Amino acid sequence: MRRLLYVHVFLCCLGMAHPFCPSQCTCVFHGRTDGTGTRSVLCNDPDMSDIPVNVPVDTVKLRIEKTMVRRIPTEAFYYLVELRYLWITYNSISSVDTAGFYNLKVLHELRLDGNMISVFPWESLREMPSLKTLDLHNNRITNVPSEAIPYFLNITYLDLSSNKLATLPSDLMDLWPPFNGAPIFTNASQKVVLGLQDNPWFCDCKISKLIELSKMTGTPVVLMDLFMTCSGPENLAGVLFQRAELDNCVKPSVMTSATKITSPLGSNVLLRCDATGFPTPTLSWAKSDGSVVNNTVQESPGEGIRWSIMSLHGILLKDAGNYSCKAKNVAGNADATISVTVAGAFSTTIPPLRPSINTEPTSQDTTFIPPTDTPNSPSVTSTVLPRTSTTAVPKKPKTTTSSSLQKGSFKLTKTQQGGNGRKLAADEKSKKSDGSKSVKDLKIVEETSDTAVLLWTADGLPNDAPLTVVYSPYDEDDIKRTVETNAGSGKVLLEGLSSGMRYSVCLIAKGSAAGKDPCIDFYTLDNVEDGGQNQLFMIISGIACALVLSLIALLLYKILALFCKGRSSALDEEELEKDSYVKFETISMKQRTLNSHPTELWARRPTHESERMLLCSRSSIDSQMTYKSDSSRSEYLC
Repeated sequence: MRRLLYVHVFLCCLGMAHPFCPSQCTCVFHGRTDGTGTRSVLCNDPDMSDIPVNVPVDTVKLRIEKTMVRRIPTEAFYYLVELRYLWITYNSISSVDTAGFYNLKVLHELRLDGNMISVFPWESLREMPSLKTLDLHNNRITNVPSEAIPYFLNITYLDLSSNKLATLPSDLMDLWPPFNGAPIFTNASQKVVLGLQDNPWFCDCKISKLIELSKMTGTPVVLMDLFMTCSGPENLAGVLFQRAELDNCVKPSVMTSATKITSPLGSNVLLRCDATGFPTPTLSWAKSDGSVVNNTVQESPGEGIRWSIMSLHGILLKDAGNYSCKAKNVAGNADATISVTVAGAFSTTIPPLRPSINTEPTSQDTTFIPPTDTPNSPSVTSTVLPRTSTTAVPKKPKTTTSSSLQKGSFKLTKTQQGGNGRKLAADEKSKKSDGSKSVKDLKIVEETSDTAVLLWTADGLPNDAPLTVVYSPYDEDDIKRTVETNAGSGKVLLEGLSSGMRYSVCLIAKGSAAGKDPCIDFYTLDNVEDGGQNQLFMIISGIACALVLSLIALLLYKILALFCKGRSSALDEEELEKDSYVKFETISMKQRTLNSHPTELWARRPTHESERMLLCSRSSIDSQMTYKSDSSRSEYLC
């Protein structure tokens, strides 16, 4: 009896262990010949209002479609540890809890399309490290924050189409080639599919990379719809991405003053880079190992321009390497690299008992020892100044035992190592004798507006002794020009000068004491050609004015002549318009008689006052035809 009870309990437990399917769902087991299989669950009851909680734990694919479910609560699927496909499509979901997808470690595909989600918990993607497909199309999403970008790194299918997105983080496209710097392989097997169509895109610099991507071919990023259009601004509304041209949107470009710098150990080095772009890019420095450098200063003197200076104080061997200056704005990224090399080392020793050759009292000698691989090439501290690349040479070096370290430091080191005091004394004597040799009597002749000739006299210097002529505008030491010559030439031509300016010129002999180089100031002449042009312009202007005044006087004369002539003709017409009366008699033929011989054939008949006729001057055609001149009288024919 007891055994039968045990068998009954076992069968009951086995029946309870069999997976139970929710009443509003359909469960299907896809078995294989080896006895294994997968289970899929479909829940599509229109009356379902909540996520089912009694789904079999071995479910691999769960579909919840066309229901009345409105939200995804916390840990709604935490017990479905084998779930790989989760489709919650075309429901009424408007709220998704941040921990709604907790413990879905093996989930590959998440589809939430056809819902009413306006805010998606992007941080919940952290619970799905194996996710490859994310489908959120046909929702009401308005924003994708920058914090969500790291969660898209492994996703190969992202559909955000048919939402209300107007922009995207500019860094989103940096996840994929070519914007992440990786080379583009046209035959790449791994493609990334993006669905971004049917959104009200505002075409500005923030989505400039997306617009650029739509114009590319052969990239591993595939857009579902290449014919996306802009909804704003007004001048780009309705324009295709492939034809959109953005104003005031320029990728950054970076320029450095130097690409390689070699500096002695313990020196100070300044590295500078300049960047241009719109919007104004930001600058950052980093070493080749990726570590960020913080001792920097940057400034933006104007819109679209920014510069940055990084300082290395007391450079050490560990500071050697490549330093990258990175510029970034919403339109893109750019960088430039400066290589810094540390040459040599400093060794400190106690000086022997000998006459001091220092110009200043010191307690110890500091000697520069060059590197073994370049024994014949002195190292120079290179300092990158703003906008220029120059070599900084201190006027009063404090770390050397000689006033001419640049000339004879290596020679002095060999002398100390050999311990030959006589050679050291000879070197001192030669240096003193060299100090007496110099150039003098500097003067400027043949000044013009852009050139001048410098003359000098060599006092004790050999003819082939090298000289350096340094000249610049007065009090503008950052704009210097140099000319190499020799002492025997006695003169040099200074070119490229500006007219009407004051210049300073110095003549430097190799090995001369610092600060004792002869200098002279001079002025260039004003530009004569400009004055001649001004004078010619004044002459031409005067001639033009005289011609204009003459034309005006002639015009006034013609007007006055026409006015006077008009008045005289008006007076003559008034004379002629006066009334003229003419008396005439009526003549009739006399009657003839047979006996008489008349002497007159015509008989005059007396006229009456009423038969008087008034004739106006020049009123008849005959009078007009007989009018001869102003002096002739009018003739009237009756």
